[in-house]
Amino acid sequence: MVSEALAEPARARIADLREERVLRVLRSVMDPEIPVLSVLDLGIVRYIRSEGGQLRVGITPTYSGCPATEVIRRSIRDALAREGMGDARIETVLSPPWSSDWLSEEGRQKLQAFGICPPAARGSRISCPRCGSHEAERLSEFGSTPCKAHYRCRDCLEPFDLFKCI
Repeated sequence: MVSEALAEPARARIADLREERVLRVLRSVMDPEIPVLSVLDLGIVRYIRSEGGQLRVGITPTYSGCPATEVIRRSIRDALAREGMGDARIETVLSPPWSSDWLSEEGRQKLQAFGICPPAARGSRISCPRCGSHEAERLSEFGSTPCKAHYRCRDCLEPFDLFKCI
């Protein structure tokens, strides 16, 4: 018989293992608009909880009206179901609103490698993701998606998207 003193740590360890499993699954769920970023890279996963034995995952859209939000929700649900966690609830968390500050450092590096300038720190200069030049001009406030602006490098002349600071 397991003593009460061991029961709680054992339950905590099972919860930790389940959370690690959920994190592994979430690392595989990619943003449909920027397929090099996982939902964890984007920083939209707000929590992973188990309440009454049911898994709950909270997500925050990158902005209100983002067309990818429902696709992301479905992708998370489907990925968890494939791992035997089909009863998971995917919940929308609107407050506080998502900020581009929540992008992971790894996510910023992935954006750069993909040819998208990651959001710059407030007040810093934009740099071309291809050549690193700070000589860039904005061509359009909106790029391939509403969360990006379209720029062109004046040095290498390549166009690129800038992930907007939000």
